[in-house]
Amino acid sequence: MKRRDIFKVILKSYIFFTLSNSFAFSQLKKNIKNDEHWKKVLTPEQFNILRREGTERPFSSILNNEYRDGDYVCVACNTKLFHSSKKYDSGTGWPSFFDYYKGSIETKIDYKLMYPRVEYHCTVCEGHHGHVFNDGPKPTLKRYCNNGKVLKFIPSS
Repeated sequence: MKRRDIFKVILKSYIFFTLSNSFAFSQLKKNIKNDEHWKKVLTPEQFNILRREGTERPFSSILNNEYRDGDYVCVACNTKLFHSSKKYDSGTGWPSFFDYYKGSIETKIDYKLMYPRVEYHCTVCEGHHGHVFNDGPKPTLKRYCNNGKVLKFIPSS
């Protein structure tokens, strides 16, 4: 191998490893805290929903009537979960979205009602946000049914 070829390999490796650690190529970093921390920063209802996988009463969130342009973020860690352009009125009483910011949520199967449902959590803090159903609008046909009290709306400037 010539000296020039070795230099090219080293340079390409350096560029690859530098970019792989940059913001554009990195995944969201986990921000896991203990229950004592969450009890200090969340309301009791938010703690129950996010940390104990609870559910708020339908039609109890002020975000059901939020129609401005902006982002919906996790109330615990401020991770962007949904854009307002993906929100729609599902008639269920909970803020509903048909798509999310890629990489912002993780799913798992929930058997609490004796049958399998897909629930989703914030990728960063692992807080429970809601369930995914296959009755949403096109193009995804998904309904991300979110507990509104664990979302924060950030309007666009």
